[in-house]
Amino acid sequence: GYGHTVPLSDGGKAFCIIYSVIGIPFTLLFLTAVVQRIIVYVTRRPVLYFHIRWGFSKQIVAIIHAIVLGFITVSCFFLIPAAIFSVLEDDWNFLESFYFCFISLSTIGLGDYVPGEGYNQKFRELYKIGITCYLLLGLIAMLVVLETFCELHELKKFRKLFYVKKDKEDDQVHIMEHDQLSFSSISDQAASMKDDQKANEPFVTSQSPTSNDSSLNN
Repeated sequence: GYGHTVPLSDGGKAFCIIYSVIGIPFTLLFLTAVVQRIIVYVTRRPVLYFHIRWGFSKQIVAIIHAIVLGFITVSCFFLIPAAIFSVLEDDWNFLESFYFCFISLSTIGLGDYVPGEGYNQKFRELYKIGITCYLLLGLIAMLVVLETFCELHELKKFRKLFYVKKDKEDDQVHIMEHDQLSFSSISDQAASMKDDQKANEPFVTSQSPTSNDSSLNN
């Protein structure tokens, strides 16, 4: 946030805090959802198309695509808007206009340069709305470019260097101990079931051999 419009009363400051606590997470969720849908059509499908249709290496296509997308984004949201701001703002040169674009789209927002502050400026309200749309679209474009570069295979390998590695030996020991406990519990359960079955079986009265012999003589 930058600019010269700030809340002065206590009620305005309290409302600004509550509104920011609710609005910032919803804004991040909205931008994340939009970027995830845009990147499918802007990055993943074009890279997959050139990889399958023309047989190029997927890593090389992804790198070239990321560089081209970054160049287009810098041109459309930094260079061209900086030239437009240098013409519309009387006190700004090209460097100051480019500085405003970078500070705004990188979400730093220092507030030392704010466009549309001159009250004698023509179409000031429309100019403010256009700046708001530019900042929103530019922020989405920056997030798409960052997500595109993060999906590169080389950057994924670089990020893995900072991951916390798990101790596989400890994990295997825990798994073996868990398996031994489970096997022993299963064997104990099977033994107890056999004992119960034996206890519940009816007693069979065995006939004496003398009775068997007398029955055969008869």
